[in-house]
Amino acid sequence: MKLSRKNVQIKEDLITRDWLAIDRTRMANERTFLAYLRTFIVILSSGVAIIRVEELQEMYDLGIFLLVVAPVILLIGIARFLYVRRHIRKYFTVK
Repeated sequence: MKLSRKNVQIKEDLITRDWLAIDRTRMANERTFLAYLRTFIVILSSGVAIIRVEELQEMYDLGIFLLVVAPVILLIGIARFLYVRRHIRKYFTVK
């Protein structure tokens, strides 16, 4: 494989197998982000449910903790998604 000075592959070097590998990597990155998103939604809704249900008032601190942790998980997922996407584009951009 020829690599240019910026470690970017040239279009004629990529064969069908390479294109499919890139597509699989992109789809895996999206699936991972969606898993982070689902986790965020479940943890956030659990925190809200614990706070709102009167029978669970002894677990109020846990509800607050879940409400604080949920956005952190979402931010980690977004950061990871963007990081991997940037690396995919960096090394497999077609000139």
